[in-house]
Amino acid sequence: MATHRRAHVPGGTYFFTVVTYARQPLLADHLNINALGRALRRVREERPFVMDAFVLLPDHLHCLWTLPEGDTDYSSRWRDIKKYASKEFLLPPGTQTAWQRGFWEHVIRDENDWQQHMDYIHYNPVKHGWAKAPSDWQWSSFHQCVEKGWYDKEWGRQEIPGVAHREWE
Repeated sequence: MATHRRAHVPGGTYFFTVVTYARQPLLADHLNINALGRALRRVREERPFVMDAFVLLPDHLHCLWTLPEGDTDYSSRWRDIKKYASKEFLLPPGTQTAWQRGFWEHVIRDENDWQQHMDYIHYNPVKHGWAKAPSDWQWSSFHQCVEKGWYDKEWGRQEIPGVAHREWE
């Protein structure tokens, strides 16, 4: 059996994909979204990290985190976020868990890699058919990134070559 080896770069920036169990649309429920938000804030208060970008879709999420200098422990942060959120989640009858085991992580290597992952995150609702443009999707950091001047509000209205068809999930 293959063993997944995680990359650990002290103070690194990471792209994450976290998926609900059996791809159930648990993140389409506002109560679950609020519970996840509380869990993220709680863990960030306990063990800080910077979240540069995020997107929530009904059955998964993507985000970019930067850990504090010298820190490599994103795994226990995700464990606790999942644990705290799961305690409050409304689950369909017969469902006993909210999350798939583990998560996908990728170490961001440079500015170009960071930008590609930012674009991927913000274009993801369009890729999956949930929105016509990133600005149409409520559960994303796209709007904050526009306010920071990182994106034009019309970015992504047309399909973006190389972004729409990546399969990182």
